[in-house]
Amino acid sequence: MNIAHWFEGLPRELSVILIAMLPVSELRGAIPWAVHPQGGGMSLGTAYVLAVIGNFIPVVPLLLGLGPASSVLRRWDIFDRFFQWLFARTRRRGKLVEKYEALGLIPFVAIPLPVTGAWTGTVAAFVFGVRFWYALPAILAGILIAGVVVVAACAGVIGIWGIASS
Repeated sequence: MNIAHWFEGLPRELSVILIAMLPVSELRGAIPWAVHPQGGGMSLGTAYVLAVIGNFIPVVPLLLGLGPASSVLRRWDIFDRFFQWLFARTRRRGKLVEKYEALGLIPFVAIPLPVTGAWTGTVAAFVFGVRFWYALPAILAGILIAGVVVVAACAGVIGIWGIASS
């Protein structure tokens, strides 16, 4: 499914930020789209900065709101089952966070694979009780590292395939 058409007509910079804010794509999807000539056609540096900003935007509301939202929504059975599934899944995948707490969040967010990233990292911080002021810089560090990894991968593709990037 191509999400790029959702952002047609928007400035390309805003499109990159919005794609990076989404829980599935995050910056792992935003940076490749931003540098691709048929996407944003941006430089790697511009793509990195915009994607990091976009990926970080949901972190504070998620860290502050996940607890209260889950408490309210768990009153209904359908939401209670969803949160049970989400938290159990996070516990299974969050061994680094469970063991190292805030420091474990950094590689957990930084590894650019499916079901890792800032969104999952905020859920892991909540599930494992990592306090806000410890979780926030750890998640930001993970986002910054993930962005470097994705930019390096994109630079390799650009070099191998000879894709021009402005």
